[in-house]
Amino acid sequence: MIVDQAVYRDGQRQDCGDLSEALAALRADGAPDSDFVWVGLKDPTAEEFSFVAAELDLHPLAVEDILSGNQRAKVEVYDKTIFAVVKTLRYDDSTSDIETGELMAVIGEHFAVTLRHGDVAPLHNVRKRLERHEQELLREGPLSVLHGLVDKVVDTYQNVDEEVGKDLQDIEREVFGGSNRAHSTTIYRLKREVLEFRRAALPLQMPLRQLTEKEGFVHSNELRLQFRDVSDHLSSVLADIESYDALLTDALATHLSQIGVQQNSDMRKISAWAAMITIPTLIAGIYGMNFDHMPELHWIVGYPLAVSVMALVVLVLWRSFKRSGWL
Repeated sequence: MIVDQAVYRDGQRQDCGDLSEALAALRADGAPDSDFVWVGLKDPTAEEFSFVAAELDLHPLAVEDILSGNQRAKVEVYDKTIFAVVKTLRYDDSTSDIETGELMAVIGEHFAVTLRHGDVAPLHNVRKRLERHEQELLREGPLSVLHGLVDKVVDTYQNVDEEVGKDLQDIEREVFGGSNRAHSTTIYRLKREVLEFRRAALPLQMPLRQLTEKEGFVHSNELRLQFRDVSDHLSSVLADIESYDALLTDALATHLSQIGVQQNSDMRKISAWAAMITIPTLIAGIYGMNFDHMPELHWIVGYPLAVSVMALVVLVLWRSFKRSGWL
């Protein structure tokens, strides 16, 4: 459905009644390229989007991608139309999970269409920020909408980056701090979320670099500088993601090694106690056979002597195992 639409002339918002009439007016009166119509859609059906696609003469491949959704992050050019897909992320504090959404934008002559699939990243904040605080940027034309969208998404990437970094610090303290509270499932889950983060952010790197090139389709120097700033922020996030993945791999390997060491220690303790129990059991078994010709059976100190030998052997073994670190 259409959630918002407006005409922007010289960076100022104006009401947009009928989409066809607004586009016809912009194209007929020789309006500057910076004047455009911005249409915002949320989860459009094929019937709802067919009207917009027909009015804007969108490429069939772009229409197919928009309606099917679940696309990788990309920027494609169809004649004079730019089609962009970006993945949105939201960090859930309660579960430490990263939820993924999708934003699309179609930028053309005198128009910008933004589409949202799901509720992960509302676009109304982008529109309000541009209208209230970045009117100079709106004067650059419909590509300013693409910049506002990408800038918003990369800002959320930085927030998720910070939260993931905090979770990683907690895991490092548990693994390397000797608390024995770390769990391999927790480490693996965070590693999986980092990989999800990487799948969302990495494909956007190359298209953003293309938007900063002078020979590209962004002709405004100011917009190229703005896209370069967003690209720098994304590069910083991607560098952090790579380091998180490596650190989590090391943390998981270290944790598994600690588990192996602990199991070896436990086995040594079990073996030591079993050895100490074996000697008294052996002596008691022989002494309890009740042979008629065993002198100690009818000797008054036979029983205390047997018990003393057992205790002495256990004590010697205990000291030996303690000294060797088995206990």
